[in-house]
Amino acid sequence: MSDQEDILATAAGWLAEGETVALATVVETWGSSPRPAGSHLAVTASGRLAGSVSGGCIEGAVAEAARRTMADGTPQLLDFGISDERAWEVGLACGGKLKVFVEKLEGQAA
Repeated sequence: MSDQEDILATAAGWLAEGETVALATVVETWGSSPRPAGSHLAVTASGRLAGSVSGGCIEGAVAEAARRTMADGTPQLLDFGISDERAWEVGLACGGKLKVFVEKLEGQAA
């Protein structure tokens, strides 16, 4: 099982426990991006985290976006890059750019 499959399995386990869960996925990268496309970060409403979308430099901003998505159910496409003021605020100074899609996960009916 790959690291990404472990994160998805962890998120599924949290859903099965009754947690509210959002999944952030790196969907595009340019230049010196800290994590490749397909990398995941799972976040619960109670504050649990699994995985990484940036090696740590934007996880806080992504987790905050995930909380909003869990609250209102609206998916988000986040754009971080060296020329973006917000990227400097959250520490993406590696020279790369990345887009992260955040969605609320829904449990499957039994």
